[in-house]
Amino acid sequence: MKKNLIQKDYKKKIKSLIYYNQRYYNDNISEISDSDYDELKKDIINLEKKYKFLKSKDSPTITIGYKPSKNFKKVLHKVPMLSLGNAFSQEDLVNFEKRIINFLDKNDGFEIEYSAEPKIDGISASLIYKNGKFVTGLSRGDGKEGEDITENLKTIEDIPDHIKSKSFPEEIDIRGEVFIKNNDFKKLSNKFANPRNAASGSLRQKNPAETKKIPLKFIAYTFGHEKDLKISLQSEYLKKLKQWGFKTNPLNKIIIGVKNLMKNYDEIEKERESIDFDIDGIVYKVNDFKLQKRLGNVANAPRWAIAHKFSANNAVSKIENIEIQIGRTGALTPVAKIKPVNIGGVVVSNATLHNEEEIIRKDIRIGDFVVVERAGDVIPHVVSVDAKKRKSDSKKFIFPKKCPCGFDTIKEFNKVTKKLDAVRRCPDRGFDCDKMAKERLKHFVSKEALNIEGLGKKIVENFWHLNLIRLPQDIFKIDYNKVENLEGWGKQSVTNLKYSINSKKNISFEKFIFALGIRHIGLENAKILSKNLKSLKNFISLSKKNDLSDLLNIDGIGETQINSIKNFFLNDTNKKVLKELEEVLVVKDVSTKKNDGFLNNKTFMFTGKLSGMSRAEAKSLIEENSGSIVSNVSKKLNYLIIGEKPTKRKVINAKELKIEIIDQSQFLKMLNKIS
Repeated sequence: MKKNLIQKDYKKKIKSLIYYNQRYYNDNISEISDSDYDELKKDIINLEKKYKFLKSKDSPTITIGYKPSKNFKKVLHKVPMLSLGNAFSQEDLVNFEKRIINFLDKNDGFEIEYSAEPKIDGISASLIYKNGKFVTGLSRGDGKEGEDITENLKTIEDIPDHIKSKSFPEEIDIRGEVFIKNNDFKKLSNKFANPRNAASGSLRQKNPAETKKIPLKFIAYTFGHEKDLKISLQSEYLKKLKQWGFKTNPLNKIIIGVKNLMKNYDEIEKERESIDFDIDGIVYKVNDFKLQKRLGNVANAPRWAIAHKFSANNAVSKIENIEIQIGRTGALTPVAKIKPVNIGGVVVSNATLHNEEEIIRKDIRIGDFVVVERAGDVIPHVVSVDAKKRKSDSKKFIFPKKCPCGFDTIKEFNKVTKKLDAVRRCPDRGFDCDKMAKERLKHFVSKEALNIEGLGKKIVENFWHLNLIRLPQDIFKIDYNKVENLEGWGKQSVTNLKYSINSKKNISFEKFIFALGIRHIGLENAKILSKNLKSLKNFISLSKKNDLSDLLNIDGIGETQINSIKNFFLNDTNKKVLKELEEVLVVKDVSTKKNDGFLNNKTFMFTGKLSGMSRAEAKSLIEENSGSIVSNVSKKLNYLIIGEKPTKRKVINAKELKIEIIDQSQFLKMLNKIS
């Protein structure tokens, strides 16, 4: 069973890696941060090391990049364009150097000279020269085979068309990075998400005349195949590149010793924001080509080079204003409007300040210079303030005590912490608060809810301001004649919108519940409620009940969720929304589950942590086989499954009621009977 779970997890990670590679290399879209991508690769490699039975042709230890696009002719690289292993700490660098010394069979005192080259976050390109003439330009592709983008590369001024120097080899494949400077990107930011995407998108234009309009740059740093290259050191090669007319990174250095590598790393990371192009780390290469040749490659990466990635994705910027945003549940979230800055390949102009307490604790003010961090999918946030740069007339930020709708804001009492919540919010007035209503409408049409294509956040905002929609039911009676006369709209776009809206009139019960935007009822809770309530009719009937304690028997639904549902039905506008949506939508009932599984009529409850399996997966296995989950120990319970550190009270209650108590291994044996 455990082996199956490990293989399942591994395959899921491989599938994610393939998807992110395809989006990054072919579609020019970064759907995951560099740090999260590196973490995913690391997880896969660690799993392969730990479990020898795991193997995939798409493993990051084998593949590089993604297969070339069909839009361009494919050409094999004479020498593969390898990827690099990553280092994230001084310890990683120490281990990297130890591996080199051990491989070369040198003693610990052996000093290695490195070429330290800041890693530009752009698009790798291979330039093939014959007799001094640039003849073919290729993208990285999958490392073995690239796209022929010669004509597009020829539009870049930094790439010499012909080199007359006598020292230039008869034939050579010069490799480097195509990128866009940050200042140049500002003029293109309305077309592309970040400088890297701009460079990638420009190189994939079918018409080179379009590529020429983009201010692309090229920096050279290595070579692939060569004929008659008389150089013995990487540092010599970089000097030669400059002599031949190529640009090289002005921050390149020759360094000996891990401590000195770390010192240089810290210095460059501090300078990062003042550099006019994006760098995401430093590449260290053994400087001696003879040693490089001896060391060779392991799988798809050289033993003689490594990329030392910058740690947290952060930058320094100035707070130009602080705005208060109201979410669909009434939470007041302060947002710092900062001077736009590039963090991890994304231009950031907003950073969350979380809540009132966070502003007070960090003493954040308008005009402050702050460190902003962006990690993975987490919203950029302010880490710290540089108080030394603060002006003498700076004033503390006073958090508003009223919602823009006019109601006094509140801080709710948390029964668990016995304290007031840190978040200040507008009381749960739903659609009666304009700010909340607008956000609820955005939620209603979002991907996880009704998923109405063509009705995104900006269009909802526009329609709201024009008074075309105010409540969810208004979406299904939009005045399309008015829309057609709006700027940017025409007959065809209105027809498309009408089709999108009408096609979503059939909706699953769980998505309908989620779309309502009830506080504390996310997608998972909506699924749980729909499974148990079965129909919209049953859901609406809750509004007529004073006591909803029956819902406590539903596993996953607690007092917090029940109180939110109660509050939802206490609001007359919410009832009106439900009534009118019921008239216009077809909300599909949940089909009754099959009762022919091995665990039919058996009820289960968990307490304690399971090993090697999430509780969600265990629940799913029970439900797939017609079993049921309950959340309370009662006579209705057949089995209490205990994991690590179970709740004593539940175990005692189960013993008193003579309920069978089993551990995880007994539970797994029970499941094995199914197959």
